[in-house]
This record gives sequence, structure tokens and C-alpha cells, in this order.
Amino acid sequence: MDHQNAHLTTFSTEPMITNHLVSTFTHGAKEKSLEKSEHLMHNKEQQSNTAWYKKLGEEIKKYDGVLLFGPTDAKLELFNVLSADRHFEKIKIDVVQADKMTVKEEQAFVREHFSGR
Repeated sequence: MDHQNAHLTTFSTEPMITNHLVSTFTHGAKEKSLEKSEHLMHNKEQQSNTAWYKKLGEEIKKYDGVLLFGPTDAKLELFNVLSADRHFEKIKIDVVQADKMTVKEEQAFVREHFSGR
């Protein structure tokens, strides 16, 4: 995951399915708000990240265990947001630093992580 994209892979013995979610705060929106002012751009970015993490949180509520991974700090930011919310107390959330991967590599990474439990 990063600040604009998240791949939600459901671990199962069946063929794994990966859904792709995209944030509404695109690079173009960032540039447009930056043209007006840097302060406005940071406010828009913060609001967008809050909405993005809320959207991801709604998906995460469906699971007992979650693995957050990716090349940016977005996974740590999301983890901090979720950790502060009592709705996620019973969900085991693991955070792992990982390089950018293809969907098949992500699925293998998820399979290996959850098979070891």
C-alpha cells in the first residue's frame, strides 16, 4: 500500500483475489492545490489521507488478521490510525516493510505470512 493505492488480498486456499483501491487525492489534485498555496495543499492532503485511511479501515473491519506492507510510510500511518480506534482492538495487525511488488508477488507474500501462523 501507499498513499494512493492499496491492494486488498484475501488469504484463502482458493485462488487468492486481490482488489485494488485508489485514493481520490491524485497527483493532479495535489499540483492544483499547490498552485493556490502550500498550506492549502497540505490541508487537502491531510484531509484526503484521513478519508483514505477511513475507507481502508472499513475494509479491514471485515477481517481477524491483517498484514500491512509496502514501500512507503503509509502503512505505519494507517496502523497508528487503526491502533487509536477501539473498533480494531481485536484485529491482529502486522506491519512489514516491503519493496514494490507485482500482484502475484503480493499474493505469495501474503500466503507465506499467513501460512506461518
